[in-house]
Amino acid sequence: MTTRDIDENVRAELSRLRESIDNIDAAVVHMLAERFKCTQQVGHLKAQHHLPPADPERESRQIERLRQLAESAKLDPAFAEKLLNFIIAEVIRHHETIAANPQVSPDA
Repeated sequence: MTTRDIDENVRAELSRLRESIDNIDAAVVHMLAERFKCTQQVGHLKAQHHLPPADPERESRQIERLRQLAESAKLDPAFAEKLLNFIIAEVIRHHETIAANPQVSPDA
């Protein structure tokens, strides 16, 4: 069975829900872009002051905070933790790159 074979009302509802999902996905991407702009600035500040790219204490606090937010939002905390760990790993990679080449502008 394909979406062409289903009731018009069901097809319309499916389309409406998928449009909402597409809008949410776009918002998530834009929010991540804003987050990475901020973390890039953190990376440059760390590089300027010879601070390490990773901050395990902050990361642990953030993971616990996000797990609590996930629970209150009825989202699987383990999923939220995996997502944040993935983001943190990317941020640390960016910070390591910045530390190796600190003269590059944070706006680049």
